[in-house]
Amino acid sequence: MWSFSVDAYYGPVLHHPRLKFVFGSSAVQALDLVDRQSITLISSPSGRRVYQVLGSAGKTYTCLASCHYCSCPAFAFSVLWKSDSLLCKHLLAVYLSQVTSTCQQLSVSDKQLTDILLMEKTHEA
Repeated sequence: MWSFSVDAYYGPVLHHPRLKFVFGSSAVQALDLVDRQSITLISSPSGRRVYQVLGSAGKTYTCLASCHYCSCPAFAFSVLWKSDSLLCKHLLAVYLSQVTSTCQQLSVSDKQLTDILLMEKTHEA
């Protein structure tokens, strides 16, 4: 598997002044997650869609793009509690992977998707 530079591949997007102004260093971190193919779209026959993002520290976070949610602590603290960020790097990576069509795809049964979400919830507790 070959690799490429985040700056070289996403340069025009990354260096866009508005993107950097709005998202700051999260833009670089999110593009790195996209570059490392850390985003997986998990879908079920009923049409439910969940994204899982393998974070830079090796922990997997669940993102729901349809309602603008991530299970990471940064989302809870910076987005929900302090309101000083629009979104976390994981959710930004999900949106960027949608735009660049780079997320991995996994189809599972409705039961399997429920089990994935319940497993995430038990790890949070």
